[in-house]
Amino acid sequence: MRVGLRKMVSSLTSGAMIGALTWALAPGPLAAEPVVAAANATIDADMVRKAGGEIYTFYAERGYRPLWLDGQGQPGPGAQALLELLATASIDGIDPARLDLDALKAAIASAQSRSPADVTRAEILTSNAFVTYVQMLRTTAGDAMTYEHPNLRPQSVPAYHILKDSQNASSLGDYVAQMRWMHPLYATLRGNLTTVESDGSLKKALMSSLARVRGIPNSRRQVVVDVASARLWMYEDGKPVDSMRVVVGKKNTPTPLLAGYIRYAITNPYWNVPSEMVASNIASNVVRRGVGYLRAGGYQVLSDWSANPGIVDPATINWRVAARGGLDLRVRQLPNGGNFMGKAKFEFPNPFGIYLHDTPQKDLMLRSARQFSGGCIRLEDAQRFGRWLMRGDFQTEADRPEVKVNLPAPVPIYITYLTVQAVDGRMALGPDPYGLDLRQVPMTASAPRSGTPPS
Repeated sequence: MRVGLRKMVSSLTSGAMIGALTWALAPGPLAAEPVVAAANATIDADMVRKAGGEIYTFYAERGYRPLWLDGQGQPGPGAQALLELLATASIDGIDPARLDLDALKAAIASAQSRSPADVTRAEILTSNAFVTYVQMLRTTAGDAMTYEHPNLRPQSVPAYHILKDSQNASSLGDYVAQMRWMHPLYATLRGNLTTVESDGSLKKALMSSLARVRGIPNSRRQVVVDVASARLWMYEDGKPVDSMRVVVGKKNTPTPLLAGYIRYAITNPYWNVPSEMVASNIASNVVRRGVGYLRAGGYQVLSDWSANPGIVDPATINWRVAARGGLDLRVRQLPNGGNFMGKAKFEFPNPFGIYLHDTPQKDLMLRSARQFSGGCIRLEDAQRFGRWLMRGDFQTEADRPEVKVNLPAPVPIYITYLTVQAVDGRMALGPDPYGLDLRQVPMTASAPRSGTPPS
């Protein structure tokens, strides 16, 4: 039964763990799956050979045993699950007509005649439809994510490997129904979309969140940050293994949607104050309180942005001009207990200069809406995050500033924006702090106090 979306929508709580829900809410196992093909059941080798290409290679390697149909020409659970997905492919942003679903249904119906030619034709068409569908899903659906490297994008996979992965699944029916070639968030959200009616701005939110997840491939280890709910997850082998709260960018300084590789950490870091913050905050405070403000906060004025700048006497600076934005000054904060970078930061090259870092302002993590930064991502527990990245010990204490610690291997990070999730089997409408998806008033954070750093 289809139900109205508004009856099924509930608000996400601030601590809702999207990743942890993924597996709990993923489509459950199908009924006990019979052996798809009897040991001696085969399809017509000559017809498969004429089909050629990777389809031929795949079936020849498995002795021409059918994958989708049983020895009586009946579709197995995998084929049934595939037909359901193809019938609702418009949810994925795919025109079902491109999948030739009617021809596939007719071929499967004809296969019940048990004619070797009909069974073979249905088997080949089912494999072709599955490969086409999977390959279409591996495009990014036009989402706005910026990828630092092409390898971070969902990758096109050859037909042979797509079929081989499905063959190796313990249950073909579950593999297809749960769309295990996609990110684990995808099937959960998609499955709930098929049970609701939607319109207007709510439909836009649903489809936008699904398209954004579609732009995240499923990799062995990865970090996913949802800006909308201000939360981070650590994934291993398709499962969330840890999660924490984060602080993300304000609406006027939003955290961009991007993907990169976390390559190293810096312990005992400096905080290089952004130029706009020097004018709006640092310089104005010096005008009001004198250069003692800089000493008390552990700030230094530097000569330039080179790797080895000189230190400038702040008494030589016209701070009133600087407060009006008339000077381009480099100011950094020394590592100390109040340093706005905390004890560590984690770098991943990107055109926006975004990174993750520790923070001394732990109280902000208790807020339900956590959009306070200038775009960078502040971590609830940088030490725990570092241990996961390093696969073991992570020491943040150092006897000198800016100690670089390389990761054992780069870890992909995907920063996305999800305003709709599946919670307890229902659609849950979460906050939309940047107003990207909904017409209603977005849930946004109020500034905790003046002078909060933007990073």
